[in-house]
Amino acid sequence: MVEKQNVFEIKDFSIYYGSLMAVKRVTLGIETNKITAIIGPSGCGKSTLLRSLNRMNDLITNSWAEGQVLFKGVDIYQKDADVIELRKRVGMVFQKPNPFPSSVYENVAYGPRIRGIKKKGQLDEIVENALIRADLWKEVKDKLSESGMSLSGGQMQRLCIARSLAQEPEVLLFDEPTSALDPISTSNIEDLLQELQKTVTIVIVAHNMQQAARVSDLTAFMYLGEMIEFGDTDKLFVNPQNKLTEEYITGRFG
Repeated sequence: MVEKQNVFEIKDFSIYYGSLMAVKRVTLGIETNKITAIIGPSGCGKSTLLRSLNRMNDLITNSWAEGQVLFKGVDIYQKDADVIELRKRVGMVFQKPNPFPSSVYENVAYGPRIRGIKKKGQLDEIVENALIRADLWKEVKDKLSESGMSLSGGQMQRLCIARSLAQEPEVLLFDEPTSALDPISTSNIEDLLQELQKTVTIVIVAHNMQQAARVSDLTAFMYLGEMIEFGDTDKLFVNPQNKLTEEYITGRFG
C-alpha cells in the first residue's frame, strides 16, 4: 500500500481575532496532488482556516494563532518563517476575480519580475505557459496588451489563476473561486482544477456542497470553528459518520 504524503500537517491549530476563537484546535492533513474541499455554513471558519495556510490572516491586525501548521515538515508560524517565500509556494485565488489594472501580460509577468526575471524571452515563456495551464491562452493570445479588467468574469478568474501559476506554486488555495461566476464559467474552473491537481495540490473552500462533491477527493466539514469530520469525499457525502455532517449535507441547516 502506497503511503499517503501530506504537504500540510495542521496540528491542534487555533486562530483568534482578539479574544474570539474563530478556528478551534483543528488537526488535519492536506494530501499532495489531491483536491481537498472545506465545507460548512457561513461563519464556521472555513476561509479563516484556508487563509492560515499562507498566513494571509497576518494582514488582519488583531489575529493570532496557536498550534502548528507544518508545510513540508517546517512550521510556517515559527518566528523566522519567510512569509514572502511561503506565499510564492502557496498561492491564493480569491472569491472575486481581482486582476491588476494592467495588461493581461503584465498581470502574469508581475510575480516573475518581482523575483528578478528581466529577460523578455524568459518572461514571454513564463506568461505563455501560465496562461496555457490556466486554459486561457487561446482566448487571450491576441489580447496580451489589453487590460486584464476588460476580460469576462470567468476569464478574469482564470487570469488570476495564471498569475498564481507563474510563481510555480506547490499548493493553490481557492476561496469560493466560482461564487461570483455564471454556470458555464463555473464548469470551466472546475474542469481546470481537476487538470491542475496533476501538478499542484489544491485546497478549496466550496460555496456549495455539489461543487465539493464534484471536484474534490477529500472533504472537511467545519461547524462553529471546529473540524467535525474529514475523509474521502464519496464516503463523507454518502455515509457521513457524524450526525451534524449528515444534517448539513441533507440540508437541515446551513
